[in-house]
Amino acid sequence: MKDKDEDKIKLSKEKKEDMIYAIQEYFFDKRDEELGDLASKMMLKFIVEELAPEFYNQGVYDSYKYMNDRSEELLSIQIN
Repeated sequence: MKDKDEDKIKLSKEKKEDMIYAIQEYFFDKRDEELGDLASKMMLKFIVEELAPEFYNQGVYDSYKYMNDRSEELLSIQIN
């Protein structure tokens, strides 16, 4: 059975690999730690499952607000 969280945010294999590499680079550059593939994959999984949905939802809300504001502006061009 598939975990329901797997369907929330999908990343291509290439994007996951890029993100894992970025996590490893970050830990090496900022913390002087070498993070292995497993630890990096676990970190990415945590970010995608626990943190990314909040950023995604904020993006959806911001898009909604932007489109709603633009729709309101459309009413201003009505001819009386």
